Amino acid sequence: MTSIYDFSVKGQDGTDCSLEQYQGKVLLVVNTATKCGLTPQYQALQELYDTYREQGFEILDFPCNQFLHQAPGDATEINAFCSLTYRTTFPRFAKIKVNGKKTEPLFTWLKEQKSGPLGKRIEWNFAKFLIDQKGQVVERYASKTDPKMIEKALQQLLFQEPIDQSD
Repeated sequence: MTSIYDFSVKGQDGTDCSLEQYQGKVLLVVNTATKCGLTPQYQALQELYDTYREQGFEILDFPCNQFLHQAPGDATEINAFCSLTYRTTFPRFAKIKVNGKKTEPLFTWLKEQKSGPLGKRIEWNFAKFLIDQKGQVVERYASKTDPKMIEKALQQLLFQEPIDQSD
């Protein structure tokens, strides 16, 4: 069975990064943008990261410029904005495409695992995929979902409680 650990992505410097390095951790994979109405979600994402990083949680940030070009700039500019404005410290990767012919293979796989508001397509910036310690997609959250709404499911994964998806 394929897992997230089978994928490599490009780091911001263009080098290959194997996601195998995150084995055994709970992951939240997010396509982000710096000039979007949802950009303030970075603050809540960082709060989750600060709270749960020591318990085995990582956020994987993938800037994406596909939606109205709301992630302009190069890696240095994106990092400066995120660091200065939201003090983000979670891993950020190279800018990617999440829909269309040039979709990053990781996102093709993620979308095949869980559909969203537009089926297999990503609807906008800040779509979120929650991944368990075995590298499997547990849930997909719409772009407008406040990261704080993910906290209960995150805690259940981190502390090995059954996930109640009836909420």
